[in-house]
Amino acid sequence: MTHIRKALAVLAAALSVTALGTGVATAGEDNARAVLRYTEHGIPHIVAKDFAGLGYGYGYAAATDNVCELAKIYVTVSAQRSRYFGPDGAGYPSLSEAKNNLHSDLFFQQLNDSGVVDRLVAQPAPQGPRPEVRQVVSGYVKGYNAFLARTGRSGITDPACRGADWVRPISEQDFYRHFYAIAVTGGLGFVTEGLFATPPSGTAAAGPGTAAQLSASLRDGLGKGGLGSNGIAVGSDGTAAGKGSVLLGNPHYPWQDGRRFWQSQLTIPGRVDVAGASLLGMPFVMIGHTADAAWTHTVSTPVTFGLFEVPLTPGDPTTYLVDGKAEKMTSRDVTVQVRQADGSLKPVRRTFWATRYGPVLDDVGGFPVPWTAKSAYALRDANATNMRGLNTWFELDQARSTADIVRTLSRTQGVPWVNTIATDRAGNALYADIQVVPHVTDELAAACSTPVGRETFAADGLPILDGGKSSCQWGSDPGAVEPGLFAPSRLPQQQRRDYELNTNDSAWLANARAPITGYPRIVGDQATERNPRTREALLTAEKGGFSTDSMKKMLFTDHSLLADLAAADLAKLCASFPGGQAPSSSGPVPVGPACTALANWDHTYALDSRGSLLFQRFAVRLGGLPRFTVPFDPKAPLNTPNTLNVGNADIRKAFGDAIAELRAAGLAPDARLRDGQSVTRNGERIPIHGAQGFLGVLNVMTPAWDPAHGNTEVVHGSSYIQVVGFGERGCPDASTVLTYSQSANPNSPYFSDQTKLYSRGEWVKERFCEADVLRSPALRVVVLR
Repeated sequence: MTHIRKALAVLAAALSVTALGTGVATAGEDNARAVLRYTEHGIPHIVAKDFAGLGYGYGYAAATDNVCELAKIYVTVSAQRSRYFGPDGAGYPSLSEAKNNLHSDLFFQQLNDSGVVDRLVAQPAPQGPRPEVRQVVSGYVKGYNAFLARTGRSGITDPACRGADWVRPISEQDFYRHFYAIAVTGGLGFVTEGLFATPPSGTAAAGPGTAAQLSASLRDGLGKGGLGSNGIAVGSDGTAAGKGSVLLGNPHYPWQDGRRFWQSQLTIPGRVDVAGASLLGMPFVMIGHTADAAWTHTVSTPVTFGLFEVPLTPGDPTTYLVDGKAEKMTSRDVTVQVRQADGSLKPVRRTFWATRYGPVLDDVGGFPVPWTAKSAYALRDANATNMRGLNTWFELDQARSTADIVRTLSRTQGVPWVNTIATDRAGNALYADIQVVPHVTDELAAACSTPVGRETFAADGLPILDGGKSSCQWGSDPGAVEPGLFAPSRLPQQQRRDYELNTNDSAWLANARAPITGYPRIVGDQATERNPRTREALLTAEKGGFSTDSMKKMLFTDHSLLADLAAADLAKLCASFPGGQAPSSSGPVPVGPACTALANWDHTYALDSRGSLLFQRFAVRLGGLPRFTVPFDPKAPLNTPNTLNVGNADIRKAFGDAIAELRAAGLAPDARLRDGQSVTRNGERIPIHGAQGFLGVLNVMTPAWDPAHGNTEVVHGSSYIQVVGFGERGCPDASTVLTYSQSANPNSPYFSDQTKLYSRGEWVKERFCEADVLRSPALRVVVLR
């Protein structure tokens, strides 16, 4: 602690240092729980003597910036939304797919009544939290509550919850329930609406929907709310200097609600020193770096749940058969309090049913799996026992190498639904999909799949197995952390010295020169068409010669691979329309300056690019149309498919519809991107560069289209972005930007400052090492007692 004491002693002479809590205000930290040192853009560097103090500082600082967002999380996981907001309001999509508050509360109340979270927390590591994790969590809860105690509800400056009675002190149980909700996002959280299944009253024997319907449902995000990411790890052979490494971490997450990231540095001198970002309310760096290793995560392709179709006893729809023997379903009556129009509360009760495999359901994200007189469907979520992820990120925060990262991922096996891409000072680049994956081999699926399951497993990796046979339950590996999961050694991982990357495709082409093969179908596909972002990333990575500066420039160039493939042909098509009139759904429309704009377009989604908006609105309409005439070739995956299918009438009409749509929004066909893509913060319009991932743009921005004004908000897209380089300097060369800024509070100075920075294409130079923190012109110190 000597260097911290000296630093604060020096600062005391020049700064006004505030001590919070009991005790005398002083710049010394001997009696402090934590010291918060804020640098530019409100980024806290949290220093403590122990893990409890580190959690305390994090909890206090996080609540300072985002108390209302955090309070929404805790009222949700405690199943209290209907009590405070009424039953019919929209649910909380950050934590489940419940369509309204009532269904959200019933879902979380049945989880809470089951005691599953309490049982998991009560276990020792590795299944339960490590002692140090428990200390961090305990401190976090106390820090959050200390903020509330100091401000009171009426002292909160954020109008979203100022004075609200649903803002309350929290318990450790609230925290663990929140993490559990994150873990099951891709399973139980995805099928929330289907869990309200009731036994059939008649003898109807309608079957499930088609496999194509289920595929469409799964591809809509598997409950991950449109989440995506880029991770590019460049090893020494891919750097301009021929040594060291560069990592791009670029998660594409929602800009609103509880899936926002929040940035910090966490330090216990001699034990932990890590910087980066985490999801709100998680007092560990989840994407970031230490002095010698850096990592990021990307949403992965493995399906983390499976269905079982169980045959029912004739005349008794709540009794099912396994190996010919009858088993009774279990039921749980769940009650929540619902606010009425007059302000009174009324209890609402539902019954949930379950089998040995898991809960009975009748819907999977809009795909019907009906409970009939003959059979029912049950879901098993591989993350239903996952509290281990807390240990995973705690240990990642102390990694010194990619080897450390692999050991942590393998030992804890707590990553719920993401890949890991990493680099280290030694010049290694790592791809690892070591996560929670159901142990469903291709052989088991072949022997046990239902007719629909044979199709869904081949197409999407979703197993639907015969629950009437005990031989069809998930298998197990000796090296797995628990039965029912694949061992880490059977999951894709690869380490090289040139590069490894992922942009939400499967593991197959983490490196174009060394395809990964041989993994089970449930993990992902192989030798199939890559998404446009993957192709853009691979083509870029193959060029090599990276530095931190060139990586930043590459991302913010906002180049579109789809534009390279189609824009020139589209410009020629535009010029070929007789009389300058393009066909559209409502009749011919004049192309005006559209042809020239497309012909001269630089194929980027920079703010001043003309033609970019037109191409975006055109591409939105392509959907499942046969857009290319040259099909995918697994021997040329970076260059196929290609050549726009300009002869297709629907594609020609899509172009005319795009022109008409722009004009209806008051935008010319040659409008600049800045004219039609922005967000508004505190009345100020902020132009936003970037575009949707299907355009082959790495810097993803998925906007909300307003027919009268254009793109006026970002739904999800680049969120916390980091570029981290390890070179000759002992301190990592890191730059970051949190696109939506640190605070959701419109009265905070950190509400939109980084959003404006991002709009200008600028970055925050990270202050990781002690000397850099002390040199910050914005340095402000808060001592928490």
